[in-house]
Amino acid sequence: MIGQNQTQVTEFTFSGFTDHPELQVVLFNIFLVIYIITLSVNLGMILLINMDPQLHTPMYFFLSHLAFLDASYSTSVTPKAMADFLAEKKTISWAGCVIQFFIFVALVTTELFLLSVMAYDRYVAICHPLLYSRIMSKKYCVSLVVGVYGYGFVNSMIQTALTFQLSFCGPNLINHFYCSDPPLLALSCSDTRPKEIQLFAFSAINLTGSLCTVIISYIYILNAIFGKHSTSRRHKAFSTCASHLTAVVIFYGTLFFMYVQPSSSHSLNYDKVISVFYAVVIPMLNPLIYVLRNKEVKGALRRMKVKILLS
Repeated sequence: MIGQNQTQVTEFTFSGFTDHPELQVVLFNIFLVIYIITLSVNLGMILLINMDPQLHTPMYFFLSHLAFLDASYSTSVTPKAMADFLAEKKTISWAGCVIQFFIFVALVTTELFLLSVMAYDRYVAICHPLLYSRIMSKKYCVSLVVGVYGYGFVNSMIQTALTFQLSFCGPNLINHFYCSDPPLLALSCSDTRPKEIQLFAFSAINLTGSLCTVIISYIYILNAIFGKHSTSRRHKAFSTCASHLTAVVIFYGTLFFMYVQPSSSHSLNYDKVISVFYAVVIPMLNPLIYVLRNKEVKGALRRMKVKILLS
């Protein structure tokens, strides 16, 4: 089904951000610095969690997958965007666009539900501490992670098929810096209303469904904290949740702004700017949030530093 209507359009061209060479060099350097930091902090987080035995807990198992997703979906977009800053023609093949679209949607959807799984993990840890190790067993944690990856990729297969079965008769200029639904729909010469309805429905279901898990988990967490915990335990509970809540607010807020709104209110130029934030900046921010606000991660970094010095 995918690719059967590509008789006139075999490649797309990105509009990018600007046609001024000087600004493109500046943007290239900014994206390069952000991408290097993103890879460094996320891969460093994965390495730290795997090497420090004290971080071999469900919370940090999920955090290592969050770091992997951040590094991966940033990689699906940022290197191509950087190459386009230095290229005369910002083109991508039909197949390349399909692949980029599929990978990005799959990883972003997976991250949405991984954040909800992390909220559930905090609920069990704070509300049922005596049963925590039994409920959040290694087998159960692995099954949760496999489940969110599986759903993310199945969801992406459906959305990719529905988008690229549309006819693209030209022009082929995508008003964006990567293959995304709103600018692609603007190019289609097919009736895009069914796809727009599907996009709104899937986005609303995925965002609200996963967010409901987060909200319900934190309602129980807050009830437990204020109802049973002493001031010291209350502070400790808040500290373990603060990083996750910060990541949730930033990620969900950006995606709600992007997708859960009528198509008539969309401005592709505004969407492009917002996309920079959640596709390029947020993958860099998430691990920094956990490092700066988490005492256990700071402790692991100190232990790692001592091991390096001693060796």
